[in-house]
Amino acid sequence: MTKETWELRKKLLPSPYWQERLRQYGLLMRVDRPIGTLLLLWPTLWALWLANESFPPVSLLVIFTLGVFLTRSAGCVINDFADRHFDGKVERTKERPLANGRVTEKEALMLFLGLSLTAFGLVLFLNTFSIALSVIAIAIATIYPFMKRVTYFPQVVLGAAFSMAIPMAFAASQNQVPMAGWLLYVANLLWVLAYDTLYGMVDKKDDLKVGIKSTAILFGEADLQIIATIQGFFLFGMLLVGARFELNYWYYLGLALAAGLIVWQLYSCRKRKREDCFKAFLNNNWVGASIFCGILLARLT
Repeated sequence: MTKETWELRKKLLPSPYWQERLRQYGLLMRVDRPIGTLLLLWPTLWALWLANESFPPVSLLVIFTLGVFLTRSAGCVINDFADRHFDGKVERTKERPLANGRVTEKEALMLFLGLSLTAFGLVLFLNTFSIALSVIAIAIATIYPFMKRVTYFPQVVLGAAFSMAIPMAFAASQNQVPMAGWLLYVANLLWVLAYDTLYGMVDKKDDLKVGIKSTAILFGEADLQIIATIQGFFLFGMLLVGARFELNYWYYLGLALAAGLIVWQLYSCRKRKREDCFKAFLNNNWVGASIFCGILLARLT
């Protein structure tokens, strides 16, 4: 649909137009694709359960769960704004609302601002330390999309942003971030680096054409070997986390299941087909869920 046709439809059908506007905003926020929210939520839940010896306060669960959704949505909006001149040239992203003109640049920026302010409003119910960390988190999330132009390591910046809920959860629960909390932060950053490199392998050919940088491009033909190494360090870090928090065998069973899923991901991507790499990326939802189940059962027994 061209922009002119869209404007004509707006004039002829005012009521359905606003319904369609909300739908387009939802698509811009990736409401229809919750994988990003889940990958951000699982480490947040890990941290909340590890930071509290028993069930976390319901208020913290509500604030952090809503915050995850709002933050991820805001990140998607600013990402599409940064890539608005590139997405139309990439097969997988050419139908995104900002790329095809169904959402204007001004609308996107206003939506990003609204989501960010709402997320920050939730943080105001937490302590001062958590608020300070949230400012850092928003700053990292905002600059991430633009890193694709200047560095081959935007996935590291994404990992830093996706992991900020971990120290925030400890700060909100204990008013401090212990060394074990920072260990979990680093381990999760490595996990994000690994799975987002798999995601980058899906768009590798298109990214090369339009000049976007990524670890998938930097690693070249050694991509799977390097991803396997990074995942190995992630799993080792999570072993150390289990030891520091004195978790029982349930945690290690969950971690073993996560390790098995990671092995399957690497094997399934051996031919580097786009659809296989994307399925492997999506499978990380179950990695996060497996580790959470291990932590939950370890806390209950």
